Amino acid sequence: MKQLSVPHLLGIKNLKREDLELIYETADHFKEVINRPIKKVPSLRDITIANLFFENSTRTKLSFELAEKRLSADVINFSASQSSVKKGETLIDTVNNILAMKVDMVVMRHPNVGAAEFLSQHVEARIINAGDGTHEHPTQAILDTYSIREKLGSVTGKNVVIIGDVLHSRVALSNIYALKLLGAKVKVCGPPSLIPKHITSLGIEVEYNLEKALQWCDVANILRVQHERMDVKYFPSTREYTQLYGVNMHLLSKLGKEIVVMHPGPINRGVEITSDVADSGHSIILNQVENGVATRMAVVYLLAQQIKRE
Repeated sequence: MKQLSVPHLLGIKNLKREDLELIYETADHFKEVINRPIKKVPSLRDITIANLFFENSTRTKLSFELAEKRLSADVINFSASQSSVKKGETLIDTVNNILAMKVDMVVMRHPNVGAAEFLSQHVEARIINAGDGTHEHPTQAILDTYSIREKLGSVTGKNVVIIGDVLHSRVALSNIYALKLLGAKVKVCGPPSLIPKHITSLGIEVEYNLEKALQWCDVANILRVQHERMDVKYFPSTREYTQLYGVNMHLLSKLGKEIVVMHPGPINRGVEITSDVADSGHSIILNQVENGVATRMAVVYLLAQQIKRE
């Protein structure tokens, strides 16, 4: 049986194309499972998984928890705001205490870049990075590229533009790695202040004009403006941002072609995307949410198979 080339999912940067394709194949199977009347399989009955979220999350946390329960794993949920972390306990101590309860796998979101990698070097458990600072969010990129593959048949050769707050986005970086790995052409589009200086070193192009970006692309992945990560003003006003970089139906109707619209959520309706676009036939936003469960089931299952072989 095929298996992943990595013992942890720390970032897309560590994966091979074959890893992504194996995850997609496995997710295809689980997507069929979650659409059955009985949505559970007994695959991971002997595996215990801890979800450690040191940052707020709704979709990712729920998606992982549902994926784990659909696989019949035992699940422990840990929220930093109600824990001994508030009393000064270190990350290693927190995790080691949890591992002492015989946990096999840790899904972790953390505000610090590299936290998941650091953990993988110090504890005996499989680690899945559910987002580390502004660095990577690998399962989001997996579900995004899986959703493009499902909608368009393939990711290879497609033109994908990532629009918005690229500077503060871990989703953008993971998506760029995954799309490049699968042979897509990638551009980013947004205000110059929200585009990282050396982003072109990743083999992508920058387009500052939204209309041109939309005219070029097959898929537009629209990012949220992350005000909570901004310690200074990166643009004059939300109104000005929306005028220059907000995707609305008027813009899409001028294209003369159909494009696919995506958003990792949460959506700021009326800021980076209007409701009529988010809820239109162009949008696959709710497909992304459904595919999040299937792809996370695939990742958890494939890493758990490695544990069972040991």
